[in-house]
Amino acid sequence: MSTQLKDVVTSEQAANSPFAKLPQRHTESEIITAESRSTFQESWAKLRKNKYAMSGLYVLIAIIVLAIVCPMISPYNSYTNDLDNTYLAPNSDHWFGTDNLGRDLFVRTWLGVRISLIVGFTAALIDLMIGVVYGGIMGFSGKRLGGVMNKFAEILYAIPYLLVVILLGVVMGNGLTTIIIALSITGWITMSWIVRGQILQLKNQEYVLAAQSMGASGSRILFRHLIPNTLGPIIVTVTLSVPSAIFAEAFLSFLGLGVQTPAASLGTLISEAVSVFTLYPWVMLIPASLLSITMLAFNIFGDALQDAFDPKMKK
Repeated sequence: MSTQLKDVVTSEQAANSPFAKLPQRHTESEIITAESRSTFQESWAKLRKNKYAMSGLYVLIAIIVLAIVCPMISPYNSYTNDLDNTYLAPNSDHWFGTDNLGRDLFVRTWLGVRISLIVGFTAALIDLMIGVVYGGIMGFSGKRLGGVMNKFAEILYAIPYLLVVILLGVVMGNGLTTIIIALSITGWITMSWIVRGQILQLKNQEYVLAAQSMGASGSRILFRHLIPNTLGPIIVTVTLSVPSAIFAEAFLSFLGLGVQTPAASLGTLISEAVSVFTLYPWVMLIPASLLSITMLAFNIFGDALQDAFDPKMKK
């Protein structure tokens, strides 16, 4: 058999083989079949497909805008008494009616929502700053220092925040600042434990070992490599901590340990309306409904964030 014939037979066998290499087309090999996207882009794309999550986000945006704008455009003042128009039902002049002193409930309710949002976002921001730094150091440091920091967090977590509020109220007096400080004293601990768990999983990864071999300091590895890779759980925890702080403020104000009258808060509005609920139900139903809607929207959006950023839920 000649050399040419052997080449023909060999080429035919290679073409019929299931492992034959397909001919390369340079024009097609340069085409990118899918757009390269980061983890956050993929998570955001998944979040946008969730109708419940986007509905919760839109509701939150609407509540925030209304809490800012409504007290500014209303012709009524939240502290002005009108004893001739007490307990008016919702009408064209007073959209949410009036309270026992004739004050406009539309203005007072949205001011209460504003206070609740201020407490929720401020407490979540403080939890974020303290919890991320403390949890990062606790997870990245050695067993001895990390164990001591963890024990301190456990001891602090065992103190009921209601007791902290009472003690701070005796020293500082009841008010918005007291609530924020009381919630921040123990609120960051959950965040620190979540960050600690993530750091313990990531600190033995190859890129961390490579950074250590190149002489990077511990603080640089922690804040430039490890903490940025834990942003998903951090964002979810912050989102879910806001409704917890809002409910805590409303509960404490309802008990008289938070915002004091004549200042408006959802908790104080509900507390003032309990005794007349059977006669004037709208006085309590309106602030209670807004509180429930706000917390529900935050929880729906937070749960959707958790599903979007959880790698176990990705296909």
